[in-house]
Amino acid sequence: MLIVGGHFIVMKKILLINGPNLNLLGKREENLYGNKNFDDVWEELEKIAEISDAKIEYFQSNHEGDIIDRIHQGIDDIDHIIINPGAFTHYSYSIYDALLAVKIPVIEVHITNIYARDEWRSKSLISPIARGVISGFGLKGYNMALRYILEV
Repeated sequence: MLIVGGHFIVMKKILLINGPNLNLLGKREENLYGNKNFDDVWEELEKIAEISDAKIEYFQSNHEGDIIDRIHQGIDDIDHIIINPGAFTHYSYSIYDALLAVKIPVIEVHITNIYARDEWRSKSLISPIARGVISGFGLKGYNMALRYILEV
């Protein structure tokens, strides 16, 4: 909480989580994911959050349990989660349960259009509990998710 001119301003706290293999953005399958690494995107997101008096944190892991632990840690101090679970999207009931348990609003983001790829990618376990899903807009999807959160 921030006090400005005698008024309390509630600062939104946002956690952005990237799942497996997203640490290789800019190096993997450039035809699908582009050639930008996530550092460039993250820098832009931090600036947007700062301008909006919000705090954004970033967490990436290739390990399901680490992602679950980070979600749990946010139960009392995170207001919104932006998550790209990577391949965990399609089979991690544990991440689904963790998000459900903490009751933090979630925006699901996918760089590619998961419905235009392999059939198994079109099923998301996270979507039914997400406030919204942004899929297929490349790295701009993260920006879209953040801007939505800052407007609500």
